[in-house]
Amino acid sequence: MLTIYHNPRCSKSRQTLALIEEKNQDVTIVEYLKSPLNIVEIEQLLSLLNVAPLDMMRTKEAEFKEQNLANADDTALISAMAATPKLIERPIVTDGTHAIIGRPPENVLALINSAD
Repeated sequence: MLTIYHNPRCSKSRQTLALIEEKNQDVTIVEYLKSPLNIVEIEQLLSLLNVAPLDMMRTKEAEFKEQNLANADDTALISAMAATPKLIERPIVTDGTHAIIGRPPENVLALINSAD
């Protein structure tokens, strides 16, 4: 079972979800802008992605600059993602053991193929 942290307004997120559905994968859709992630959930995703907080962020968003996050430490970055979900890169797909960022959407295929 896959989980996609999805923003339906994002073309890459929609394309990634379509790829998952094309491959007949069971998927839980979490619209993270409507149901924001808490700090623990963000830390779990970071661990599954095996990336630094900055690598899971949309650094070109106005909120990133407005909150002066360019030189922030990891704790501040994680807190910012929890407080401002728009800063979280999208989409993120996980199987509970591993996770990927669906940029490009084809990245999700590695996760699907590893489950087969």
